[in-house]
Amino acid sequence: MNLNERINEDMKLAMKSQDKFKLTVIRTARSAIKNVEIDTRKELSDAEIIDILNREIKMRRDSLQEFEAAGRQDLAEPLTQEIEILLAYVPKQLSEQELTEIIQTVIAEVGATSKADVGKVMPQLMPKVKGIADGRLVNQLVQKFLSE
Repeated sequence: MNLNERINEDMKLAMKSQDKFKLTVIRTARSAIKNVEIDTRKELSDAEIIDILNREIKMRRDSLQEFEAAGRQDLAEPLTQEIEILLAYVPKQLSEQELTEIIQTVIAEVGATSKADVGKVMPQLMPKVKGIADGRLVNQLVQKFLSE
């Protein structure tokens, strides 16, 4: 069963169980996927769907940070639940320790020694962690290691 079919099945289950919140989140995700399918005029692969879902998760995390900074827990709590629902469809994210090991390996392979070498490290690193690590965190860690 591909990811699109799994999302559709989960939507049907949410309808049957009358879980309106989960149903809304899944419908929003399906809508984002459908819009891209319409724009590209092709059926999307699982990797492309994961990219779209990661984008949806990132938007919610950004909003979550803003709501928490403003002290709006009433708005932050539903977003946290939405993120949890969407995370079920994407591969497990690397821990910071796992990511650190990969970054240090790539830095050693490339021979990077200073912040000026970030441009050499990132093109080698991003294909290895695409979809399983947040790009912003990757960039921050690379900057940290190269500034030491």
